[in-house]
Amino acid sequence: METDSGQTTSVWMATGNVPSAEPLGGDTDAGVCVVGAGIAGLTIGYLLAREGRNVLVLDDGPVAGGETSRTTAHLVNALDDRYYELERLHGEQGARLAAESHTAAIDQIEEIVEREGIDCDFERLDGYLFVGPGQSTEELGRELRAAHRAGLTEVKYVERLPYEGYDFGAALHFPHQAQFHILKYMSGLVRAFTALGGRLHTRTHADKIEGGKDGARVTTSGGHVVSAGSVVVATNSPVNDVVTIHTKQAPYRTYVVGARVAHGAVPRMLIWDTLDPYHYVRLQTVRDESGAPSHDVLIVGGEDHKTGQAEDFDERFRRLEEWTRERFPAVEGFEYHWSGQVLEPTDGLAFIGRNPGDAENVYIATGDSGNGMTHGTIAGMLIRDLILGRQNAWETLYDPSRKWTSATTDYVTENLNVAAQYTDLVTGGEVESAEEVETGSGAIVRRGLSKVAVFRDETGALHEFSAICRHLGCVVAWNDREKSWDCPCHGSRFNPTDGHVINGPANEGLTPANE
Repeated sequence: METDSGQTTSVWMATGNVPSAEPLGGDTDAGVCVVGAGIAGLTIGYLLAREGRNVLVLDDGPVAGGETSRTTAHLVNALDDRYYELERLHGEQGARLAAESHTAAIDQIEEIVEREGIDCDFERLDGYLFVGPGQSTEELGRELRAAHRAGLTEVKYVERLPYEGYDFGAALHFPHQAQFHILKYMSGLVRAFTALGGRLHTRTHADKIEGGKDGARVTTSGGHVVSAGSVVVATNSPVNDVVTIHTKQAPYRTYVVGARVAHGAVPRMLIWDTLDPYHYVRLQTVRDESGAPSHDVLIVGGEDHKTGQAEDFDERFRRLEEWTRERFPAVEGFEYHWSGQVLEPTDGLAFIGRNPGDAENVYIATGDSGNGMTHGTIAGMLIRDLILGRQNAWETLYDPSRKWTSATTDYVTENLNVAAQYTDLVTGGEVESAEEVETGSGAIVRRGLSKVAVFRDETGALHEFSAICRHLGCVVAWNDREKSWDCPCHGSRFNPTDGHVINGPANEGLTPANE
């Protein structure tokens, strides 16, 4: 599958594909214009199209070419931030609504799969949360009680996982979780959306996004204008918001390995541990040409770090491989290594709804906190209702303008981390000159008062850009694994050969050094 999000290949990219679409060719009108064709954007578009709305979806890359193709595609109501923590941050009712909405998101995906006949390996299975080595099981007790208060009364404590190859110890059993092949699902979602009259245009960059009482306008880099009643920005990190939302969430890179195992050698289940950063595990079956199972891919993720603030990519993959081999002796070898970007809100839940400080007809969906498949589906359900004027009990919980005091410490810590990155503006370069940059690699060079991001491609040609991120002026860092320039402040990422923005919040590419 074609993707703009990095050089590594996920198991989904290797075993699935999505339909292509043409760029927008002229000015047009729509009831709703959605910017972003990942799971959030296309779910929003599909659910609104089912209601008879005239919907147009734009993306500057291919369908699902961003972080949607880099997920591990867990569908869970066992949330990463723990129910006892969500209860502290949002109150007991907030935790109940979080459980209710993520449960409803899994049900919604299942309903779409069945209604549209999407063959995407969707299956229900059990999930297990276990403690890390040397940790007390007391946390399991806290989470069990909080999960029950949140309405997940079927969650129970078990002495061990149903797996004989390794003793993970005690765990919490979360029934009725699910998984699927994300790109097969997205392919079916595109077909269903367009069959309902929805319009989709890829390779179309939204340069300017405006709302207002007289309607919304999206102006593309090709000069075409979409006039709409409402506009939804579903670009993982919103490109229409300069500051407000980006002080409330932080970007992290997360790493994934895919190991080949014999089909059936590892039980089908989802598992997570309580470490920080934590590990998360699932299986994906690969089929031969006849459709029979060939083997399974054991998918294991973890080793997160702030985007643009680490260089030991190979070491992180090595640690994941070591962790996996120790616990799953059936591993025959590692076939996949990839990374993805996760946006962590300081209070644990996504921001879905009207964009703060903007017109009433501009909506955003961001801050997936490691649960992008369900948060993206919640976005579809909630923004549909907001645009249609329906009451939705989740509105306040996910409101991007929500106020909180319980998460103040995390808010301050993350924003102090951002402030510290600006010291790179006055430091020296990583190398003295461009001649020192190796083939296939990048480095920062200081030239007088400026810093230049220099990449040497496989032919030996140099590509030089200002090293200053077009969002809020941080100095970018080289990501040698994904071959991208990554901003350590708010997570913007850029292509090294043309400076094109890969990931927001920046909405403009890096400036060529000679300009």
